[in-house]
Amino acid sequence: MRLRAELLALALAIPLAGCETLGYYAQAIDGHVALMAKAQPIAELRAAPDSSALRRERLALATSIRAFASRELQLPDNGTFRSFAEIDGKYVVWNVVAAPEFSIEAAQSCFLVAGCVSYRGFFAREDAEAHAAARRAQGLDVHLYGVPAYSTLGWFDDPLLSSFIDYPDAQLARLMFHELAHQVVYLRDDPTFNESFAVAVEEAGVRRWLAATGRDAMLEQFLAQQARKREFVALIDGARARLAALYAQNLDEQPKRAAKRAELEALARRYAALKTRWNGFDGYDRFMQAPNNALLASIATYTGRLPEFRRLFAEANGDFALFYARVREVAEAR
Repeated sequence: MRLRAELLALALAIPLAGCETLGYYAQAIDGHVALMAKAQPIAELRAAPDSSALRRERLALATSIRAFASRELQLPDNGTFRSFAEIDGKYVVWNVVAAPEFSIEAAQSCFLVAGCVSYRGFFAREDAEAHAAARRAQGLDVHLYGVPAYSTLGWFDDPLLSSFIDYPDAQLARLMFHELAHQVVYLRDDPTFNESFAVAVEEAGVRRWLAATGRDAMLEQFLAQQARKREFVALIDGARARLAALYAQNLDEQPKRAAKRAELEALARRYAALKTRWNGFDGYDRFMQAPNNALLASIATYTGRLPEFRRLFAEANGDFALFYARVREVAEAR
């Protein structure tokens, strides 16, 4: 088991090009192996006398969500999310996204199994911060953020984690559906395709789960959250479009830099106005603390093709199996 873990983590971690150090490979391997070593079967934990009532309740809920995912959403019926691991803190990995000073596209990191993605992940925050500092020193815009879960694309039976088991019900289901979706369709070298598809699955899946389980108040709240999300994404898309047009202009660096700063300041003002319309809802504040190209690129990775996948789901009349088949057709036609 340990050898298989090391080989898989190595395949996921080693870049195809670049002058990365063995230290990066080691942290990826050791972090993943250590995580899997902590995983325990949920059935055993629910029966353990030292498990708290709250933990047993959350594991029971996750188990029911997991069953719904395969039964009603046609997501893989395998060992993923059938074990649980306790970790330190609320994030399992830290991702670093970097983008050139005058580009809205994130720099890519390429791996043997996962293909090219728009981030570099680290199990230790200090390692992520060191990498982020190095990228800033190269003149790049950088966005560093914590991640509560990640997918091994079905190569491993990914466990539930303490980093997200206590999320509100709808958010727990959302995350589980999202990560399972990566095992259904995964297109190498196209992170926007993969993440947008998983977001489409999570959105439709949560709506169906909340309705099927009689969580009407939660469904109403979730739909309100989705409406705010669409407005926020439209705000970000507008800023990216204006910045793309700016970066394409034949300007010297100084005036281009000043115009970029002005656009990001305008984005902050537009966001403040949006919050006023939302009666002070601050759920996106964490994104807007220091907006830059890397942040805007990271958001677009999850939303860039979302309208297309929402349309495909609607055309499939809510049939998840048919939706997946059509998404595969799109992927194969690329």
